[in-house]
Amino acid sequence: MTPPRKRDGGTTKSSPASSKKTTKSSTSKSAGKSAKTTADAKPARKDPAKSTSRRSGSAPKAAARPRPGAAEVARHAAEELAQLIRKDPGEVTQLERGDDGWSIHVEITELRRIPDTMDMMALYEVTTDDDGSLEGYRRLRRYVRGVPGEE
Repeated sequence: MTPPRKRDGGTTKSSPASSKKTTKSSTSKSAGKSAKTTADAKPARKDPAKSTSRRSGSAPKAAARPRPGAAEVARHAAEELAQLIRKDPGEVTQLERGDDGWSIHVEITELRRIPDTMDMMALYEVTTDDDGSLEGYRRLRRYVRGVPGEE
């Protein structure tokens, strides 16, 4: 509780009713002050134990997860290619491991026709790194499904 204010060098006497008002106003002022102090305060710092344990405790990615196998790389490459060209994933027709990654050939139905033997097909080559992450793709050829071609 705050002491009564001095006016003209003396203290003012307050009635019980005025002291209630003073109490209310001082309470609301102090509540407003603490709210302002909280709002102006800097955000709480993160727990250093949590942030350092995440950095120092995590193992390198290569050690945490083994490299994917050929089937997983082929499936992932076909799905990513389908998303990029906005077509349904097709069949993997070739998979080859190189010095710096994988080369995958994926057959995609580019245009559906009736009958199915007249569908427009395309053969894409997808290249990935050793971990199976897509690095690039290119369309090798387009052809009609039912027409014999060079194989």
